[in-house]
Amino acid sequence: MSGFLWGVSTSAFQIEGAFDAGGRGPSVWDAFTPVHENQNASVACDHYHRWREDVALMTQLGVNAYRFSIAWPRVQPSGKGPVNAEGLDFYDRLVDALVDAGIAPVVTLYHWDTPLELEAEGGWLNRDVADRFADYTALVADRLADRVELWIPINEPAMVTLQGYAIGEHAPGKTLLFDALPTAHHLNLAHGRAVQVLRSYDAQAVGTANNHTPAWPATPNDVAAAEAYSEIHNWLYADPVLSGRYPDAVADLLPVAGGDLATIHQPLDFYGVNYYNPTRLRSPSEGNPLPFELVEIDEYPRTGFGWPIVPSGLGEMIAQLRERHPSLPPVHVTESGCSFPEDLHDAERISYLAGHLEAAREAGVRGYFVWSLLDNFEWEAGYSQRFGLVHVDYETQVRTPRDSFHWYREVISGG
Repeated sequence: MSGFLWGVSTSAFQIEGAFDAGGRGPSVWDAFTPVHENQNASVACDHYHRWREDVALMTQLGVNAYRFSIAWPRVQPSGKGPVNAEGLDFYDRLVDALVDAGIAPVVTLYHWDTPLELEAEGGWLNRDVADRFADYTALVADRLADRVELWIPINEPAMVTLQGYAIGEHAPGKTLLFDALPTAHHLNLAHGRAVQVLRSYDAQAVGTANNHTPAWPATPNDVAAAEAYSEIHNWLYADPVLSGRYPDAVADLLPVAGGDLATIHQPLDFYGVNYYNPTRLRSPSEGNPLPFELVEIDEYPRTGFGWPIVPSGLGEMIAQLRERHPSLPPVHVTESGCSFPEDLHDAERISYLAGHLEAAREAGVRGYFVWSLLDNFEWEAGYSQRFGLVHVDYETQVRTPRDSFHWYREVISGG
């Protein structure tokens, strides 16, 4: 597969630690308390200090691409104003090291760590945040655009809206249900503004990383429930980016101003799909304010997180995207992975990745990024879930490659 990107993914908040280093400001996740056993990411994998060791691990693994995120609060502590030079210097050194190692830097500009001061002003409920994001994008692009090979403005906007603002499982912990929908539009608008900025700095390639899940009706009578869920989870984000329109079911609920959809609908060089599992839906029970209810998918094996393992769902989702958007750009699987207990002999992870990689290749994707290089801080689940090809002892910070690491290296070397 000539030109295929064999990669791994991480995110800044989940691995960097060093909350107080280099002038970093607080993010919404610093202040979010409902996490597993009151754990926090103040140390995490200490990647901020151990990044050279982690680049060496990637070199040993043999990947030719590394998807990582830049912490907005490390570059712009309050989310606006001048750059924090020390914070941006950190990413400058990391990008140089990756280039020197022959690993393509794939930069995500926002992976959920909104500067806390911006959240106090409304966060993604406030339309102005799209302008602030464009300003931040310019600061990063001015320094890194000459070496970064792929850019992803926003990671999984659906999860920010649904889990962060609608049901409160993620930071900032709001439970607004349908009143959270303005955040979806503002996230999409910020994406479009960022793409425009990146193009002005001659960015090499710009795309997305959207979370997608096939929506399965529990019975033939539940098709409408599955379609409603898919509109909110999948098409609310894919449609405006790819076709300049919103799904009819939600279009009237969004604060769209003149010119917004043209701004959002920017040409993309690739489309990133983050896939973990399908979702099964049924019609809502009495008193449920939502037009659907989730149903367990119990006929498949599960990950340590309890997620059903369905590799065919990846191909199913990519097929749906291509059918709905015939001009879909080349697809990268920008996240694919699983949590299992911390044993170094992780045959279950190898089986999971083998199945999903086969599905990805059958779907004709251009790249596959394993989530994740390292065990890390898994958001509201704290350190209870381990996704890494590399085991991390959080007490000593010792990194130990798992069997899946060696397996992936062999897969990569075989092409």
